[in-house]
Amino acid sequence: QLQLVESGGGLVQAGGSLRLSCAASGRTFSIYGMGWFRQAPGKEREFVAAITWRGGSPYSSDSVRGRFTISRDNAKNTVHLQMNSLKPEDTAVYYCAAAQTAWRIITAAAVSAVYDYWGQGTQVTVSS
Repeated sequence: QLQLVESGGGLVQAGGSLRLSCAASGRTFSIYGMGWFRQAPGKEREFVAAITWRGGSPYSSDSVRGRFTISRDNAKNTVHLQMNSLKPEDTAVYYCAAAQTAWRIITAAAVSAVYDYWGQGTQVTVSS
């Protein structure tokens, strides 16, 4: 089993920054990659960014590329999502997820079905 706990959400003004963290515990040796998704009220869950656990290869969606940066700290079994230049449309519950099966191509990381474990989510609210 693997447990994921997100932290770092909150309320911020447009143009501001937040740093989300996702701490993994349990069978962390089984992680191939980790990702961040978000879900706004009334909308479907949306891919944000992902990173491979060992190689550290990042991949992000077009909507956040250049503003959000994903990174991982293997020693602490933690993945971070640094979010800069936040916009009101970034308001959502942000979830981290862990995948145990290798992604054939990095773009597969954008598909929620490839993830085996999910955190409980953390709310990010960006005011205009």
